[in-house]
Amino acid sequence: MNLSKSRYCKGVQCPKILWLDEHKSEERDDSGLNQRILDTGNKVGDLAMQYFGDFTEVSYSDDKSKMLEETKQLLDAKIKIICEASFAHNGNFCSVDILRRNKNKTEIIEVKSSTAVKPVYYDDAAFQYYVLSACGLNISKVSIMHINNNYVLPEEGALNLKRFFTIQDCTKETLARQDDVASNINYFKKYAAQENEPEMEIGAQCYAPYECPYCNYCFRHIPKESVFSISSRALRMEKKFDLYNKGIVTIKQLLKSGDELGASARLQAETLFYKRPPAVDRNAIKAFLESLRWPLYFLDFETMQEAIPLYKGMRPYMQTPFQYSLHIQKSAGAELEHKEFLAEEGMDPRRLLAQRLCDDIPKNVCIIAYNMSFEKSRIKELADFFSDISENALSAHLMNIHDNFIDLMQPFQTFAYYSNELCGSYSIKKVLPALCHDDPELDYHVLDLIHNGGEAQTAYAQLSDKNLSAEEKQRVRTALLAYCRLDTLAMVKILEKLQDMA
Repeated sequence: MNLSKSRYCKGVQCPKILWLDEHKSEERDDSGLNQRILDTGNKVGDLAMQYFGDFTEVSYSDDKSKMLEETKQLLDAKIKIICEASFAHNGNFCSVDILRRNKNKTEIIEVKSSTAVKPVYYDDAAFQYYVLSACGLNISKVSIMHINNNYVLPEEGALNLKRFFTIQDCTKETLARQDDVASNINYFKKYAAQENEPEMEIGAQCYAPYECPYCNYCFRHIPKESVFSISSRALRMEKKFDLYNKGIVTIKQLLKSGDELGASARLQAETLFYKRPPAVDRNAIKAFLESLRWPLYFLDFETMQEAIPLYKGMRPYMQTPFQYSLHIQKSAGAELEHKEFLAEEGMDPRRLLAQRLCDDIPKNVCIIAYNMSFEKSRIKELADFFSDISENALSAHLMNIHDNFIDLMQPFQTFAYYSNELCGSYSIKKVLPALCHDDPELDYHVLDLIHNGGEAQTAYAQLSDKNLSAEEKQRVRTALLAYCRLDTLAMVKILEKLQDMA
């Protein structure tokens, strides 16, 4: 097996990933792979190339020998900034994001789209240092370039790369790992070459630093109902593996173990083991319902979250609403009204969305959201953005909306209602099917194109694609509206179920 820097980091996490890639790749589950994250990494990488001014990029090729040859030519030509410079030594290959040369000294710069340096990045850098040093380069410095999450775009089109990116010297951490790199490479290659499947116990490496795509395969011996069925909110993953290593795997073993369990973990375990019917605290639900006051405004946002800020006042990865759905109920049992907003693509959505929101929601009314902290945070950010004197009325109205929220998640978060179907979660995607069985109107699976918030964000970004036809754009916009509308309709239906319980 030849190693790349990504394969090397996989081996550091768990060498069995390499063996499975080599011998049982059909067991790989890439459903958790987020294409949007990969696309973001590519965009940030392309932007980083411009950081030091003029640069030359090595053209990508499936034939790595062409990349190696082009790199050699650029080095011979004494090009100072080479992006994707490629090197190989004894079957170990790497492309360096940015290679910066000054006389006989060379700096490796690894670019990441994250906002901080993570320990796994040092392993990535250490592998590159090892390969380049073996190829005869004098590496004087190793750095990691990442996004500065405190950067605020001052005005449209004026991205300052020197402020947007942060460069952190990690030479010390890279050198500290050099003694291990050669032995790791040798071990990983021998491990992956084994004919028989090596044994490897499940453990923290299954989820850190990244969730392994072979988890389903390696967890196949775990019963369907086990300590791993308990929500991670109620029982930390480290605790689950601690129990597993002590031979406590099944729910029965967990309840008999004498281990101290928090109230939510015990509730989930006992409900699961004893097949208990839903637990309903009617007094708590009544108290929640008494906090409501009609008319009710059910609000949900969809947001974009771009690594590279697009408009004035935005920060990297800032959640910026581009759409909302609003269901309105004037009195208990009254017919629903529905209002919605979806920004045009390619424009800053904030002003028009804020104005429409204030038109649709009068002051001092009761606003319901599910996990209201998200909606409140977005509204506070909008109010802050429009806080100058000329926008004072808009900002004040937004803050009035901000101050009148009630969280529909509360009865589920406090376990005033709990059933096995929730699996320890209180997310709306779990609560809705648990309360509203077999209601086709509330089935996210039958929606066209968009079934979750991540897909909504991706779809909205795709609207700016010039290759998208007018018909395709209309289909995406219709799908976005349908998805967001279902989120607020779901809240209405959940509230009705709570009223029935009380």
